[in-house]
Formats: sequence, structure tokens, C-alpha cells
Amino acid sequence: MNNRCNKWQIIRQLHLVLSATIICIFCVFFSTGLAASAAPITEIQRRGYLTVAVKDNTPPLGFKDADGKLQGLEIDLAQRLAADLLGKTDSVKFQPVRNRDRLSAVYDHQVDMAIARVTATESRSRLVSFSVPYYFDGTVLITKDASIQKISDLQKQKIAVLNHSSTIAEVRYYIPEAELVGVDSYIEAQQQIENNTVVAFAADASVLSGWVQQNPQYRILPTKLSTAPLSVVMPKGLQYDEFRRKVNEAIASYIAKGWLKERIKYWGLVS
Repeated sequence: MNNRCNKWQIIRQLHLVLSATIICIFCVFFSTGLAASAAPITEIQRRGYLTVAVKDNTPPLGFKDADGKLQGLEIDLAQRLAADLLGKTDSVKFQPVRNRDRLSAVYDHQVDMAIARVTATESRSRLVSFSVPYYFDGTVLITKDASIQKISDLQKQKIAVLNHSSTIAEVRYYIPEAELVGVDSYIEAQQQIENNTVVAFAADASVLSGWVQQNPQYRILPTKLSTAPLSVVMPKGLQYDEFRRKVNEAIASYIAKGWLKERIKYWGLVS
């Protein structure tokens, strides 16, 4: 009898612990505001808006203006997709994200898509789906030295590169006699140029386009050392097939009609 009572007491205690754990998980998950919001196109249309992860500190792709309003090529693209998919440019809710959260926001179904300076790569495509590219980023060089007009002028010169970046291999390939100086940030690179420690800085065209707009004494040399396709990030799964198809068709039409080219030029991005 005692053994039977003990058994039922243990089972009851386990049941209470399990219930409390489930309640705890439920509360924590939904109190964070990260409840899954990615949805098939029919649900998005019924809901009436897109949820899009974007950058808010990367001009001219995505940034906040003096009034705190989001601006940039990627913001334009998100609003144009909202107009085509839902009928209104303002049928979109933006969620600014850090670089490390751009893929997980889509993979974990926190947003419908990410338009956040994401390069489409084979390894990333195992986790998420990519649209056709809306912009080809890549490595370029920036300088304020008037004597530097082309890449060959940088042979045997000092060039700043971000530590541990793929840019290092690209610069070594195209400018083998240059001396590379590692830096940990764009700010440090600018300090190196201003102090005449280096004559140029190699980094992504999208970021350096914004740098030149804010610092007109700098120039971007005309040749890209590489190209990298920036694409809209969308979730995998058969339920999202129609959504992905509509997004791809829309972006393809923006390319064909010249809308993307016009917006790229408007935002001063290196094409």
C-alpha cells in the first residue's frame, strides 16, 4: 500500500513539475515579443502587412535619418514589395537587427523576410532561401590621395583591411606587392588614413558608398576586386513556395524595368 501511494505521489509531482515548466516556457517565449510571425503568402495577405528584418545603421542600404525614419535602398525595396504583394507601401513592419541575427530572424520565423545586407552564399542557403540578387556588392578601395587613380597605383603602398576578412585574400591577389595593415573597424581604418599611416582602405562597396557620402574628400576607385550578391532572405519549406515565387518575380520585374538601377543610382551606391 505504501509503495502504491509513493508511486502516485511521484507521478503527481512529476506532472506538476512538467506543467510548471511548460507554463514557464510559454510565458518566457511570448513575453519576449519574439513569437513566430513568418507566414505563407495567404496568411500575410490576410494579416495585411509584411514583417521585415532590416539594418538601421548601414547607409545607404538601411539607416535612420535625422528624424529617426528608416531610409535607404533596402527600405525602398521592402516598401515596394509590400506595395506589390499587399497593395500599400506602408503595409510593412520593420525590425532592425544586428548582423549576427539577420539569418536567425528568418530561420526562427520571427519575420517574414530579411533585407539586411545579406550576401547569398551556398553555406547560408542550407538554412534559408535567397531571392534573385537586388544588388551586387563587392570589395572596393577608398582613398583621399589624389595621386591614386587606379588599383595599379597601390603597388608597394600600405592598404588597410579588416582583420580576418575575405578582403585580405582579394587584395593580395590583385595587388600582390601592397603592404596590408590590419584594422578592427571602419573607424580605425579612417584614423589610419587621416594619420597617413595607410593610403587606402579595402572593404565592401555598400558600406564605403555611405562613407564617401559622409566624407566627400574620399574617392572610391572604379574597379571592384570582387562581386557579392545581396539577396532577400526568406524561409525554406513548401508552405512558402508561392511567397518566394512572388518575391522573385517582383524583384526580376524591378530589374527589367530599371527601377532597381534607378534606386541604386539615387542612393549613390557603386554599381
